[in-house]
Amino acid sequence: MSLWFVFALMTVAAVFAVLWPLGRRYQSPAGGTEALVYRDQLAEIDRDLAGGLIGAAEADAARVEISRRLLAASTPPPSLAQPDGSLRRAVAIAALVGLPLAALALYLPLGSPQLGDFPLAARSQAPDAKQPLENLVAQVEAHLEKNPSDGRGWTVLAPVLARLGRYDDAVRAWRNAITYAGDGSDRRADLGEALMAAAGGVVTGEAKAEFERALAINADEAKASYFLGLAAEQDGRTAEAASIWKAILAKAPSDAPWRPLVQAALSRVDGAAAPALSDDTMAAAKGMKEADQSAMIRGMVDRLAARLKQNGDDVDGWLRLVRAYLVMGEREKATSARADARQAVGNDAERLRQLNEGLKNLGLDG
Repeated sequence: MSLWFVFALMTVAAVFAVLWPLGRRYQSPAGGTEALVYRDQLAEIDRDLAGGLIGAAEADAARVEISRRLLAASTPPPSLAQPDGSLRRAVAIAALVGLPLAALALYLPLGSPQLGDFPLAARSQAPDAKQPLENLVAQVEAHLEKNPSDGRGWTVLAPVLARLGRYDDAVRAWRNAITYAGDGSDRRADLGEALMAAAGGVVTGEAKAEFERALAINADEAKASYFLGLAAEQDGRTAEAASIWKAILAKAPSDAPWRPLVQAALSRVDGAAAPALSDDTMAAAKGMKEADQSAMIRGMVDRLAARLKQNGDDVDGWLRLVRAYLVMGEREKATSARADARQAVGNDAERLRQLNEGLKNLGLDG
């Protein structure tokens, strides 16, 4: 309450600063006093001249200077215009009503009168980015216990909890983020992913509902579509899963970081022998015997492996090579290719993440 009293005093002071000049009376200065002094000086010069105290030349010079000053003092200054009465009333009303309303309009959306103080000692204990992640999470959780409606805090905390494997806590955090920071397709998809992770990788009915809500908000939400395809695969509806994933790839940009993940999942249910063959190669293979087809595929796999030894930055190529070895039943070569791939992209964190995600979907993680 005392804070609002201080604000009221500040507003009154601001209004008074505007109204005080408007209430002053403008008066013309009385300029007769100075002229009387100069006239007395002229009379004194005549007396000094008559008494022989000054010469005639000095008397004339003094008369000229004093006459000049007398003329300047006798000229009235320009009068100050009195403000128009209607204008004064309009400014007064604007000050009395407009200033408080403008202050409230600015303060109510921006100010926080209920926010506690933040003394200097507390500021010096701000979180250090070099602390262990668990300590930082604990500090954020302590803050959210005191400020449970901080939607931005829940949004920041939720993915960190999921990364730490605290999936149940991540589910709660995403729910709070949706409640206090607003609904959205990305938050719904992340909530569904946390529910799925908490269930050991199974797309439960609750998780599936969240993915469907995400798509209802944004039909292009790729994460939700991917996991709905995974739900179809887990239910044994592989054709539906393949259809969903093909639709994702058809709309996805060529440089989307999650393309290898979706492509690996598609190859898992689509029954395609890797590596993918071009249309011309597929047409040429239709008339071949089975042994010739196997030899052609073997040649393509060998050429792909040779190319990757020269340029190992192609994550999609490594995943196709591993998948090809798995399809051909050569698990040892697939394991060796996995090691070579990780060594080739190990200096690029993003490519390594994409590779590990693809390997996980191929069942060759570790």
